[in-house]
Amino acid sequence: MIFNVIKPALFALESETGHRLAIQGLKAIRHLPPAKPGPLATTVAGIKFANPVGVAAGFDKNAEVPDALLGLGFGSVEVGSITPRPQPGNPRPRLFRLVEDRAVINRMGFNNDGIDSALKRLERRKRRGIVGVNVGANKDSADRVADYVAGIAAFRGVADYLTVNISSPNTPGLRNLQAKGELELLLEAVGAAQQAGDPPVFLKVAPDLESGDHERIVKSAIDNGIAALIVSNTTISRPELKSRHAGETGGLSGAPLKSLALEQLRRFREVSAGELPLIGVGGIATADDAWERICAGASLIQLYSAMVYEGPGLGAQIVRGLEKLMKRDGFTSIAEAVGSE
Repeated sequence: MIFNVIKPALFALESETGHRLAIQGLKAIRHLPPAKPGPLATTVAGIKFANPVGVAAGFDKNAEVPDALLGLGFGSVEVGSITPRPQPGNPRPRLFRLVEDRAVINRMGFNNDGIDSALKRLERRKRRGIVGVNVGANKDSADRVADYVAGIAAFRGVADYLTVNISSPNTPGLRNLQAKGELELLLEAVGAAQQAGDPPVFLKVAPDLESGDHERIVKSAIDNGIAALIVSNTTISRPELKSRHAGETGGLSGAPLKSLALEQLRRFREVSAGELPLIGVGGIATADDAWERICAGASLIQLYSAMVYEGPGLGAQIVRGLEKLMKRDGFTSIAEAVGSE
């Protein structure tokens, strides 16, 4: 595979520079057709996904290469996070590979080109394949709730679904929107802004939750028409790590997040009793990881950090593996397997 050939050169570069080169490389293959529905086709929140394996937000922050990623076999791509106004994010370096741990630490800080830039790109595409848009708030915003409403309104005509991201640890105070009262105000405003025919809205939550948070988040989500929960973003916790970058501040993702993300998914499944679709993210690197997450209650799964180490072909590889695992365990559809553990 070509990624294995160029991987040493990419890893010789500073992490963010390497990622930027990967985005530029993907632009060369943007005209491949999206994955066709196969044995893993599934419907979530009224959306028909060709397969349950998606790209998580953060990989394509500015909606530059969603069609290239869909052409590599992913069933969906979530672009963003996108804020109303462009912002540079935190000072570099702010992205670190923890190679020994197969992990990543980032403190990007919602760096993106803003709504107008991403909207123009998305308006130019032909709407083949499922693309979600992840919206956030500007760091210096006087009204963060209004920022989310602005994102929902801007992208309603170009997105298959929209994600309200209140789970990044790299914008000061953002995770406070998960707190009691704050979350209710936000979701009420988002619900009030929705119009007939708008795409469904998902909510992305952090893995660093306390007792009682799961019940409160699920109730608020259901009461306010949220169509699915994405579980979860990066963690500010620090399990034992080997890399010299272990002490860097920011959100930790990749293999060390796997057990925590799985634990939180199971908890949300228990609390929601299957009433709210869940999307599993965090530490998924193989078909076995993805299958475990599906059987624990995830209707869809998303990748990002594992692609740093395995390349963008990982999605198609996991799809092939899931087909074998589903057949092995006697299920006829992904929907049938969700929560089967």
